[in-house]
Amino acid sequence: MQSLSGPKGLRSTFVNSYNGAHPRTFSSSLPKLSSHVVAANAPSEGSTEPVSRQDLIEHLRSGCKTRDRWRIGTEHEKLGFNLADNTRMDYEHIKGVFERLQSRFGWEPMTEAGLTIGVKLDGQSVTLEPGGQFELSGAPLTTLHQTCAEVNSHLYQSKTIGEELGIGFLGVGFDPKWSIEQIPVMPKDRYRLMKAYMPTVGTRGLDMMFRTCTIQVNLDFESEQDMIEKFRIGLALQPIAVALFANSPFVEGKPTGFLSTRGDVWTDVDAARTGNLPFVFEPDMSFEKYVDYAMDVPMYFVYRKGQYINALGQSWRDFMEGKLPALPGQRPTMGDWENHLTTIFPEVRLKKFLEMRGADGGPWRMICALPALWVGLIYEPQAQAEALDLISSWSQDDRDYLRNEVPRLGLATPFKGGTVQDVALKVLAIAQGGLDRRGYDEGHFLKQLHVIAESGMSPASHLLQLYGSSWGHSVDPLFKEFMY
Repeated sequence: MQSLSGPKGLRSTFVNSYNGAHPRTFSSSLPKLSSHVVAANAPSEGSTEPVSRQDLIEHLRSGCKTRDRWRIGTEHEKLGFNLADNTRMDYEHIKGVFERLQSRFGWEPMTEAGLTIGVKLDGQSVTLEPGGQFELSGAPLTTLHQTCAEVNSHLYQSKTIGEELGIGFLGVGFDPKWSIEQIPVMPKDRYRLMKAYMPTVGTRGLDMMFRTCTIQVNLDFESEQDMIEKFRIGLALQPIAVALFANSPFVEGKPTGFLSTRGDVWTDVDAARTGNLPFVFEPDMSFEKYVDYAMDVPMYFVYRKGQYINALGQSWRDFMEGKLPALPGQRPTMGDWENHLTTIFPEVRLKKFLEMRGADGGPWRMICALPALWVGLIYEPQAQAEALDLISSWSQDDRDYLRNEVPRLGLATPFKGGTVQDVALKVLAIAQGGLDRRGYDEGHFLKQLHVIAESGMSPASHLLQLYGSSWGHSVDPLFKEFMY
């Protein structure tokens, strides 16, 4: 990707990570694969048959796949902004991007209430988040080379179209300049419901909705035991990803005191549906136990005939008994269950695959590095065993401490007689070994993370240096110097 560079002294460590590979159209070269990655914003109705608790358990269990069928599904969000004044792009801008993706590159529209809310093509989808954050949900792919080529193609298409419309795209974890009141709200009923509900259950829910961006990767498991091991590794090491990918030190033009403001936001969104999930580390963890947890998470909505029906705060267990106030006498379908699972936001989320959710949004090389980190850790048996051993002595207090402190201090966070930087170096050594043994020549995708871990300087640390020097205590240069 073409990008504008920052000060020469930082080029080799951070700014160059915004440069992508040669832009080419990627989707036409992809093999057709059966998808296990469902667009996060695509509601499901599915079968009209009511489901039992056992059906819900078997739904998750059906995600078990033999290793030859494991895939990598990468998702990333970015901020779109007007090149003229750095204000956030509105729905009309996004609609223009969607229209050009359709006419030029063959994407198909996804609509709600007559409005285009996304486009899809060959297992990929591009959708809008509550404040217009622009998200690619990638196709399920076999190698990291395919994943990074997919990302590169998407950024090329978006950048080319954006320049014509006078908009740019920025990979950060949190909007560095604008208040919630200054951010356009996207025309989706789901977001209207969430916007009303979030302030009743936490102090940072609207920040999460309108001002954060993430990179995540969706990965498969072979069996229930394999799911449990991967789940535990993911939850324990998510703060390490937060530290390595920290890229959100500003809010409304000023430093916040956090390297990952986005990571801090998630500590007070909605305790009923977020967090470290201590039960995952209990001896009786199972698909059944996650179902019981999910059934206790208050509902947001039920989707019927193209409409979101308000069920805010209501009980899934009441729904199972036909006692949901929003739909008295009706019982849930599998589509309702799939929708409900998308409204749960722990650090690692279980569907028919696992979603690793801890990283701030970032530049091209960091987008490619996030799936590399987790594939290296849990897609190769020796690495998975080493990662499990690394975290085996950590207590729930340790995991909670890391979740709360790492967003502020990043790699410098004290931990067990050392720092998180020490842990990050061990984690990357495990991941590097896992990728090398996979045999796809993927190890170089971790290069940027090695630089960060060895130097102790996250992307946020570099942004703060620039802010305090050549930027003259302004965040405006961030938009120009670090856009894709």
